[in-house]
Amino acid sequence: MKKFSMMIIDDCEDDRYLLKRVINKLCIATEIFEADNGEAALNFLVDYDENFKKFKGDFPPLLIFLDINMPRMNGFEFLESFSELRNGNPNYSSLVFTMFTSSALEEDKRKARSYAFVKGFLNKGDLTPESLENLLDSCLK
Repeated sequence: MKKFSMMIIDDCEDDRYLLKRVINKLCIATEIFEADNGEAALNFLVDYDENFKKFKGDFPPLLIFLDINMPRMNGFEFLESFSELRNGNPNYSSLVFTMFTSSALEEDKRKARSYAFVKGFLNKGDLTPESLENLLDSCLK
């Protein structure tokens, strides 16, 4: 699998750490950006020109892991705001999202998949190198 940059948006530092460990074990990331809430992530992504220069070739991230339940701006609020950002900046059209959450609610899965750029849904309790590889294979076709 080709290496690429990713972003993890999750308020739980332990969950970000565990996901990074699995990503690093698979040796698939050139860069892993992190944000602890949707608002911080959106602010990071809004600054396209600056980040494009700063992270040569690694910005924007190809894949974003997004938690649902976060303070300040939750995952669904982020998706709505990102959708607007994406419509205004064609450089974001290739970004792929996967939900990385403890929620197992079908309603949350349906709501997430209503956004065309959300391609996967990984329950935090199911995170293994194999589950992540399978998810990436299905998301990045």
